[in-house]
Amino acid sequence: MRRFTLLILFLLISGMTFAGLELGIKAGYNANKLSANIDSVSSQFKSGMQLGIFIRAGKRFFIQPELIYTLQGAQYILNDPTNTHSWNQKVIIGSIDVPVLLGFKIINGKKINFRVNLGPVASFVTNKTIKDMNADWLGPITKSSINSVNWYIQAGLGVDLWLFTIDIRYQGGLNEVISSVQSNSQTWDFSSKNNVFQFSLGFKIL
Repeated sequence: MRRFTLLILFLLISGMTFAGLELGIKAGYNANKLSANIDSVSSQFKSGMQLGIFIRAGKRFFIQPELIYTLQGAQYILNDPTNTHSWNQKVIIGSIDVPVLLGFKIINGKKINFRVNLGPVASFVTNKTIKDMNADWLGPITKSSINSVNWYIQAGLGVDLWLFTIDIRYQGGLNEVISSVQSNSQTWDFSSKNNVFQFSLGFKIL
């Protein structure tokens, strides 16, 4: 986490030397799904939010590092008719996400532009909440089951209208957020990767 904080600070400072520097704030909605590699366990799309800052340095080609707090999660439900104990767990994950995107402005006007961007995302989990929705039978997932550092690849489209920005992105998980979980002498191989759709609105303050 410390290394990536220093990286972002370096990019922010070095970005000052580029023409076309832009700094802004953004907030938005995300819908994510943590997969479940178990036939008897289903996972649903969950709604979440994001809030953070971005810097964009460059003209037609640009680099855009961001620092975003993201709230997302999953709900895992055991659907096994042969198992009399059915568990239902809700997982809520808060994280600091650090996308570093490379982009190109397809339309590059003074008041409007249309852009595409692609890049890696490092995600550092800051808080985890596990809720058992069935009080009679606890599920296997605990806080320690959730990986603390996760990696993604992000791609998207964006539009700038004067000082306002609109972004639609897809974020694909590169590693397992939840791998194998041991509970009551049983191993649950979740192999859960996180896939996210994001929509955000931003405002340039520089």
